[in-house]
Amino acid sequence: MAGKYHARIYVTLRSSVLDPAGTAVESGLKQMGYSEVAGVRIGKYIELDLTAANEDEATRHLDEMCDRLLANTVIENYRFELTQLATA
Repeated sequence: MAGKYHARIYVTLRSSVLDPAGTAVESGLKQMGYSEVAGVRIGKYIELDLTAANEDEATRHLDEMCDRLLANTVIENYRFELTQLATA
């Protein structure tokens, strides 16, 4: 019997990649008086539900989705949190 899972996926630029959006946000925050802010990086947050035979399959499918579409693995890293949804 297949299980239902909920995934929270976080995609961020690799530390070696310049982040102009993060730099702009950091500058804006400093101009607003938040001088303690440093190292702002902008990323993506994705949530999705999926059905899989087990947690290993769900994890494998999520890795494939991230590698193929959700993240540009040349310049981005990703990680995800996977939780099994309760069945009714």
